[in-house]
Amino acid sequence: MTPSLSGIPPRYLRTPEAARFLGLSGRTLEKHRTYGTGPAYRKLGGRVVYAIEDLQAWADRGMVTSTSDPRGEVLPAKRHDPVQLAHIGRHLR
Repeated sequence: MTPSLSGIPPRYLRTPEAARFLGLSGRTLEKHRTYGTGPAYRKLGGRVVYAIEDLQAWADRGMVTSTSDPRGEVLPAKRHDPVQLAHIGRHLR
């Protein structure tokens, strides 16, 4: 007998579900992917999927507790200077 998978929560979300999880539009998440400023994703066949843990980690990078805190490390979904992207990347390792 094959065990039922109906009780297993999803580990990966497609772009529309991942965008809802983050409170963004699907188009914004696609732009983040294009510019390299978004959460880590995987390509499974022709599909783009996001691990829930990666989405949460990316969102947590933007966490601040006060308006006087330095800006979080989540960049807007637009083209950025490669030096700025490299600087952000070093903090993620």
